[in-house]
Amino acid sequence: MATPIELGDLAEQLGARLEGDPATPIHGVATLEGAGLGQLSFLSNPRYRKQLAACSASAVLMREDVECPDSFAGARLRVADPYLAFARASRLLNPLPPVRPGVHPSASIDPAASVHASAEVGAHAVIGPGACIGADVVIGSGCHVGGGVSVGDGTRLHPRVVIYDGCVIGRHCILHSGAVVGADGFGLAWNGGAWEHIPQVGRVVLGDHVDVGANTTIDRGALEDTVIGEGVKLDNQIQIGHNCVIGEHTAVAGCVGIAGSTRIGPRCRIGGASMISGHLEIVGGSEIAGGTAITRSVTEPGVYASVFPFMPFAQWRRNAAQLRHLDDIAKRLRQLEHGAGVITPSDPPESE
Repeated sequence: MATPIELGDLAEQLGARLEGDPATPIHGVATLEGAGLGQLSFLSNPRYRKQLAACSASAVLMREDVECPDSFAGARLRVADPYLAFARASRLLNPLPPVRPGVHPSASIDPAASVHASAEVGAHAVIGPGACIGADVVIGSGCHVGGGVSVGDGTRLHPRVVIYDGCVIGRHCILHSGAVVGADGFGLAWNGGAWEHIPQVGRVVLGDHVDVGANTTIDRGALEDTVIGEGVKLDNQIQIGHNCVIGEHTAVAGCVGIAGSTRIGPRCRIGGASMISGHLEIVGGSEIAGGTAITRSVTEPGVYASVFPFMPFAQWRRNAAQLRHLDDIAKRLRQLEHGAGVITPSDPPESE
């Protein structure tokens, strides 16, 4: 349940200019279409002014240069970035549950571990030898924190998070259920008849304010560390290979696969289901569209995509048949460009 805030106090905390009654209570946030009495909404795109005209919210966040429809009866909070202000308002109205200091009787804490008195350790959690759990940390039920792990102040591990030995988790991080930090990287050597495992002796180091989504896995380094920079946001079901480095404030959407030893710069945006090959570099500020396959380094900031638009199956089949012959067409084109004279077409392709 959201904590009610008077509109005047909310405007002050958001740095907004209020047009309306400062005593109006706000207890929640909602969309323009779904908002009702006591709720706050936002208008970030002027194209949705028609929805605002019929909106029943008690207040709306909007830019100074956007005219408010006369039919909207609620208050206006004027801000530079309505969506950002909405995110901040939502956090104010929906604070994290308070930490409940103490250790559940069923938890197992090694005598050589250090757990701050203000930390909360849930049922059946395991904390290994030499682990250091900081102030106001929450270790959810069923979590496993390995030996020598460091968890910074204010970090929260949701139920069933696993952190392998020696890894470092920064301050005020959030790790969601099923996340695995520090499993072995995919290090193998072929001996001529079978694969031999290469011990992975590096760590995973997470900076401060890192979010790790549900069932996301971050492999430990083979020799050096896998490093996730400050403020990085990782969605659900992401795979990050060994020795990767992800720069600060980069955001990675769900189901992305990043192969080992790839270095991604700061403030990048990686779209969902993208696949990034190993030993590459992606320069800071790059944006990768969803479903894109990155097979070589990105050296110039920009927006990159390689998704083929969907189409009816019969049309796709015809196009795919033509793609099979691109190499032959390219060879003939090169001959033409070099003045080779008359080109004799190759034998027609087999019927598709």
